[in-house]
Amino acid sequence: MKRTAVNTRVRTKAVDKATATEEVSRAGIYTVGIASALIGIWGLACFVGGLAASGGPLSLIASGYKAVTGL
Repeated sequence: MKRTAVNTRVRTKAVDKATATEEVSRAGIYTVGIASALIGIWGLACFVGGLAASGGPLSLIASGYKAVTGL
């Protein structure tokens, strides 16, 4: 069995250039995500505060119905 040496060269070049448009888009996505999370937390806090102020879930539903219908 005859052995031969094979020399191979592999050249790879990875280039990752982020443009300004991509960075602005990424910052916008993060901003919208954080804002929506804060709004969701605020809504949950308001709901829990309404439950505590009205005396329970059934009382909250009754008070909400009265507020909408004007009774």
